[in-house]
Amino acid sequence: MREPSAAVNDDTPNPAPQTGPAQPAPAQLTKFETAQSVDDFAHNLAAVNARIAAAAARADRDAGEVRLLPVSKTVPEERLRNAIAAGATFLGENKVQEALRKSEELADIEGLRWAVIGHLQTNKAKYVARFASEFQALDSLRVAEALDRRLEAEDRTLDVFVQVNTSQEDSKFGLPPEEVAAFITELPTFSRLRVRGLMTLAVFSPDIERVRGCFVLLRELRDRMRDNAPEGIALDELSMGMSGDFETAIEEGATVVRVGQAVFGSRATPDSMYWPAT
Repeated sequence: MREPSAAVNDDTPNPAPQTGPAQPAPAQLTKFETAQSVDDFAHNLAAVNARIAAAAARADRDAGEVRLLPVSKTVPEERLRNAIAAGATFLGENKVQEALRKSEELADIEGLRWAVIGHLQTNKAKYVARFASEFQALDSLRVAEALDRRLEAEDRTLDVFVQVNTSQEDSKFGLPPEEVAAFITELPTFSRLRVRGLMTLAVFSPDIERVRGCFVLLRELRDRMRDNAPEGIALDELSMGMSGDFETAIEEGATVVRVGQAVFGSRATPDSMYWPAT
């Protein structure tokens, strides 16, 4: 597979001019204040959830169908504790070792769950198997086998999403759309993996219709496969949309949106640090 060079799987935005009802400015055009206190995080979570509800209403959907996954990369323990107190109890991380460290630092918090959303090397599957509830970037049978073996040793199961490269960009991991159906037929072999759906990153473009096209492609791909999916494979979930484009993703069927800066504040660390996110 091609080796991506300079993209990131969390909430890197698309500067997307909107048509129709007004929407907030894209994240890369907005300077988000850094959330520090529990009240700050409660305010930000409420604001993002209001945007989710508005986008769902435009698509005649129930906002309860959409899960907000706050992406907490680079956020230190003290601020994470305040975010969790405000209600962010399922967090997404790109880098496996950063996620593992945080899970250990915050192990005293009951009910806290972690999703790994970045590309995974097989030699780090052991860490994901140890602590994660969800892995959103499955695109290799070698990784599936490594995870399954490690999960067996830990006596755990793991919810997984298959990552699809809907933009066909060299900068992104994920399976080409035409390879997804065959890939999914192999997954029942791995009894410790619970396949929940598909994940994608849209093209990085100011053209919102190009961005939307990636989301439409993922939804239509899922719809074609769902009725004929192997026994035990659920394709109910679509993880797509980040701070700059999650409203468009919801309009096109997203059930999980990965939002970082709109919850935690703008980051000083460049996104390039996080790719490949292993």
